[in-house]
Amino acid sequence: MLSSQENSIQTINHLGLVAGIIDDIGLEQIINEVVGSDPRELITSGQVVKGILLNGLGFTSQPLYLFPKFF
Repeated sequence: MLSSQENSIQTINHLGLVAGIIDDIGLEQIINEVVGSDPRELITSGQVVKGILLNGLGFTSQPLYLFPKFF
C-alpha cells in the first residue's frame, strides 16, 4: 500500500542561491566585525556589501546608480 507524502516544490533562482551562500559563510557578519558600526546606521555595512554583490552579479534589474535610493 502506498503511503501519502506531502511534497512541496520551491523555485530557487540564482539570487536565492548566492544570497544563501553569502549567509552560510557569514560574510555579512565578517564585514560588520571588520568595519564596525555606527548608531546612526539604518542598515549594516554587511547588508550593503551583500546588496552590491547581488546587484553586481546581475541578479537584480535595478542598476547600481539607484542604490542610494534604497540604502
